[in-house]
Parts: sequence; structure tokens; C-alpha cells
Amino acid sequence: MPYIELGNDAPGIVGLLQYRPETGKVLSELAEVLLRGDNTLSRGERELIASYVSALNECRFCAMSHGAFAAAQLPGGEPVVAHVCSAPDTAPVPDKLRALLGLAAAVRRGGTAVTPEDVEAARKAGATDLEIHDTVLIAAAFCMYNRYVDGLSTAAPDDPALYARRASHIVAHGYLAGP
Repeated sequence: MPYIELGNDAPGIVGLLQYRPETGKVLSELAEVLLRGDNTLSRGERELIASYVSALNECRFCAMSHGAFAAAQLPGGEPVVAHVCSAPDTAPVPDKLRALLGLAAAVRRGGTAVTPEDVEAARKAGATDLEIHDTVLIAAAFCMYNRYVDGLSTAAPDDPALYARRASHIVAHGYLAGP
């Protein structure tokens, strides 16, 4: 049960975006640019980074949502997402993505937890400066999104089908099209 009356019963961040459309618009625009804008990282890879950070932050709604969004856009689908979120070091992902996930995990611990070695590992695995930048920004943004969702105790449904339905909408229309 949310800590405040949202005036809607939409789960997770969806209810928060509807509650406060002025901030919801900006947060949705940020998600659209970070997760769907032009990039050398695929949309699925960026959604996977968001899901992974959310899982580390124990934000069930965001981890399940972005896990479903990643699964809908990645080869290997849900099993790959589950493997990354539980054991990224052995997950069947390219070395570059594995290094970027390590970088995202460092950001999640705190900005100063990122070391030159983390950045160098990503570079050695083939990550560009833009990919490193965007990974850090995705991880930082999802720390904020996760705290927003959980800090107001929003609903996180258990039914994976709900997240899969939302995934098909996000994949087709993005974050600016509304629920």
C-alpha cells in the first residue's frame, strides 16, 4: 500500500508518474533517452543494466519491469536476464556487457566506488567512452528511480504476465506513450 494517496491504482512508478505528471514527464523523457535513444548499446542491453541495478537495489517492481523489457529485446530472453541478475560473472553475455554490468554495480554502491580499474576493464572489453558514460548514467538514474518507487511503497504485482504485457507496450511505443 503506497504511503501517500496517489489517486490511482497503477503499480510502481506508473502510479507515481500519473500522480505527479509534471515530474513524471521529465522522468519518462529521461528513461526514453537512456533506454531507447540512439546508442551503440542495444535497447535490450540498456534495459538489462536497468534491471540488474534494480535487482541489486532490491526494487522488485523496477527489476521485474525492466527485466521483462530486456527479455523482450534480447536473444535468450528471460533466462539470460535471470542469470545476469543472479550471477553476472557467469551469465551468457558478451565480455563488454559483463564489464559494463560491473561498472553499473560499482555505481550502485556509490559514485566514488567506481575505480579507474572498473573503467579500464570496460575499455579493454571494447566499451567506448559514450557506452561507459551511459552505463554510469543508467545506473545512477535507476538508483533514483528505485528509491522513488520503494520510498513511497508503491505496489509491485507478483504476476509476471503483467510485466510481459507492459513490455510489449514499451518495446512498441516507448516511455512517452503513457500506460
